[in-house]
Amino acid sequence: MDFSLFLKALVIGLSIAAPVGPIGLLCIQRTLAHGRAIGFLSGLGAALADACYGAIGAFGVSAVISSMVAARVPLALGGAAFLAWMGVQLLRTPAATQARTAQDAATPLKAMLSVFMLTLANPMTILSFVAVFASIGTGHAGSSGGAAAAVTMVVGVFLGSALWWMGLSTVVSMVRHKLGARVLQSINRLSGALLLGFAVFQLSALLSR
Repeated sequence: MDFSLFLKALVIGLSIAAPVGPIGLLCIQRTLAHGRAIGFLSGLGAALADACYGAIGAFGVSAVISSMVAARVPLALGGAAFLAWMGVQLLRTPAATQARTAQDAATPLKAMLSVFMLTLANPMTILSFVAVFASIGTGHAGSSGGAAAAVTMVVGVFLGSALWWMGLSTVVSMVRHKLGARVLQSINRLSGALLLGFAVFQLSALLSR
């Protein structure tokens, strides 16, 4: 394994995951409502999606890249609808259910798959991976060296992204039990409103093109 390339990929994974957007907001909200495990698994869904897009970019699967870019509008619409649905769900959550644990409605599999699908619904992410991977020269999967470099990149991106989500969920979980039901309800309502805002912004961006 090329350790230098692995470190570059790790930093890329961290930098892609770190900006606070709808995924980060969901991770924080779910950690507060359901605990660190659910929050981390939500983020892990995003890390898996990043790894999938990273693999497509690293191995240079041009046909898949073209298909994803061509389907960017319906994917973005689906992602916006999903964000809006989750926002409404959070706004409707009653105060008595704020402190539910991971054994309740937010199961580990649902937490991970929902964020995985939401992240995949942003096909423009793949263009970022293609550009970054090309700039640092991973080569092509046709040769053994190129394949090894591509695998190294994908593993690094996944671990970097997962590391961020583990750190974020851990920090948030440290203050979780210090918050009362009223504060948690306020956080849920704010999160729901912000998710709706992200959905509206995504739709407006599509309509303005």
